[in-house]
Amino acid sequence: MIKDYFIFSLKSIRSRKLRAWLTMLGIFIGIAAVVSLISLGEGLRMAVSSQFGFLGADLIMVRTGAGNVPPGTTIVEKPFTKSNVGQIENIHGVRMAAGRIANQIKVEYNDKVSFSLATSMPGGEDRKDIEEAIGYEVEKGRMLDDGDKYMTVIGSSLADKKTFGKEVIPGSKIELEGKGFKVVGILEKKGNFILDSSVLLNEDAQRELFDESADEYDMMGIRVMEGADIEKVKEDIEKLLRKKRDVEEGEEDFSVETAQNIVENLNNILLAVNIFVWIIAGISLVVGGIGIMNTMYTSVLERTKEIGIMKSIGARNSTIFTLFFIESGFLGSVGGIVGILLGVFFAVSLAAIGRAALGVDLISAHFSATLILGALLFSFIVGTVFGVLPAYRASKLNPVDALRYSK
Repeated sequence: MIKDYFIFSLKSIRSRKLRAWLTMLGIFIGIAAVVSLISLGEGLRMAVSSQFGFLGADLIMVRTGAGNVPPGTTIVEKPFTKSNVGQIENIHGVRMAAGRIANQIKVEYNDKVSFSLATSMPGGEDRKDIEEAIGYEVEKGRMLDDGDKYMTVIGSSLADKKTFGKEVIPGSKIELEGKGFKVVGILEKKGNFILDSSVLLNEDAQRELFDESADEYDMMGIRVMEGADIEKVKEDIEKLLRKKRDVEEGEEDFSVETAQNIVENLNNILLAVNIFVWIIAGISLVVGGIGIMNTMYTSVLERTKEIGIMKSIGARNSTIFTLFFIESGFLGSVGGIVGILLGVFFAVSLAAIGRAALGVDLISAHFSATLILGALLFSFIVGTVFGVLPAYRASKLNPVDALRYSK
């Protein structure tokens, strides 16, 4: 019986092809918007999370400059001092604190130029702590040692042939800010655009190269002791720096963040964007649903005599209701399927265009089964909900009046 209902509904829709496609247009747009934008947003969220996945769970990053800015972006208003580093290292729960400086750097090799971020490496035991906390590992060569003044370790993206037209290998000579340096190691690829294109220098070499003050730092890397409350340590660091830098709470000229804070902040931003997308797509779906309701009402009027004939030969009210209800649900479902296919196409195409334009692999589309099935179910619900009233009206038609009806 149900199979017959579906066949009947399909034949009815096929007899009104143009109107059916126009009716489903609103569903197409809404579902395509949901699938494409949400999948791009989810792909971006996963990519962003992976970008910071290399940071250790026990790491706290302290940077000059107020507000949440991506790691590697340095807004130097008032540098930290070596004294600040020592004071933070004395906070309960802090295992290690190391100051670091960061500069945009011009890299020359094979008569080609690229710009990257140079970050200093501390000496002694702090060097190993920073390497572990940030996940610095070499794919080729070795890491820097104390005393490596005119030597450097570079990220995998800089070493790639695509950057300079020739691969950089351990032993290669490159120029940093016009001065010759020997590459002693290539960092292992992490899939992080900052780390993979970074330049690591020993602190003394970087200070000399950029004529930096011997007592100032742009950022600090802090490791927390095992078992310590990282949020409590973070609060203690903020209190100390507010006091030492003479700033009130809420007016900080620095930022203190854990790896988890960074990812959470970015996820919250992306969630807000996704909610906005759902609202816009929801409006489109409502418009599409109203279109289905109008089409079904028109269908009821056009087929009034047909309804009268069916009732006169024994069709029940429930049968008439089911026929029109299934037809409206079918319109919603087909609209959903086409919308999903369009959404997948647009998402993949936009992601590819974005990657090509920006030259990074950060932009991608992620399609979850929940998103696809949810979009399909939602489109069916829209069709059935907006088809209830026309179906109810059709089922309540008086067979005698219906048979008399003429257009």
